[in-house]
Amino acid sequence: MRDIKTEIINTMKQIGDLVDWLILRHSPPEPYQPTMYIDLEGVNLCREGSLSILTLLIDTGIPTIRVCLIDVYSLGSKAFNTTGIKGKTLKDILQDEKIPKVFCDVRNDSDALFAHFGVALQGVEDVQLMESATRTSTSSRKYLNGLAKCIEQGVLHGSDLTSWKLAKEKGGRLFKAEFGGSYNVFEQRPIPNEIISYCVGDVQYLPKLWSRFWSNTNRWRDLVNEETKKRVEASQKPEYQPHGPDRTLAPWSEDQNRTLDEWNYVPPPRNYFNEDDDWDFDKDADWDDDGPTSCRDIIDDWDYNYYYSD
Repeated sequence: MRDIKTEIINTMKQIGDLVDWLILRHSPPEPYQPTMYIDLEGVNLCREGSLSILTLLIDTGIPTIRVCLIDVYSLGSKAFNTTGIKGKTLKDILQDEKIPKVFCDVRNDSDALFAHFGVALQGVEDVQLMESATRTSTSSRKYLNGLAKCIEQGVLHGSDLTSWKLAKEKGGRLFKAEFGGSYNVFEQRPIPNEIISYCVGDVQYLPKLWSRFWSNTNRWRDLVNEETKKRVEASQKPEYQPHGPDRTLAPWSEDQNRTLDEWNYVPPPRNYFNEDDDWDFDKDADWDDDGPTSCRDIIDDWDYNYYYSD
């Protein structure tokens, strides 16, 4: 497991420095893999609620991962409009289609950013859709998987999975109503340690998920990118329903499912020892056995003399 360095970003100076670093990181030559992995938290996170924390994982390929919890609750619009020395802002970066940003289910994150701060996301890669596209049949793709299921099925096992779940559960108890919690905990300052760990857990394994699905095949990438753009655009429209009844259903059309079925088809393994195979080894069959086979039986005289002559 890689080391994680966590930072709370709650001043304009920190925002400016972060923006400058991100702009430098994405100047030519551009990184081969995404650097930015993002998740948002808030009170009823969507246009109807509020945005409190933007969690940004920065992965440059080195052993230590940097996770920044940007305190949107304290900074407000300054989190997105503060300029660095090059005159760029975090909003500019989030809206730059050439800078990839990885999410898991971007819909309500995009909705909240656009509704509250006018940030129109671009360059989004959604691992939820990537995971769905890798499944082998139309029926298996009917429902979408959340982050936890993607992680359980894809990148974590044993004690690592147990530790990750425990951190998520501890944070969840602070805001889930069934445990007496409240989403207002995301607005508590300083941010509770359990919430910091919860936020880190939401982005910690996004790089692994992205790598696993992206390296699986390149045939569905255009299709996934197309559907991801549709997700972002739909989340910014007035009629978008943040808690609509169809949120758990995959977006694939009949034609798209047919194409994905073809691309992901895995032939069943062949059983070479199937008892139902009709092999006829009748002992009474008329076998014409003329004795042991020697090299003389299969090599003509010229070749025999060439290979076996002294």
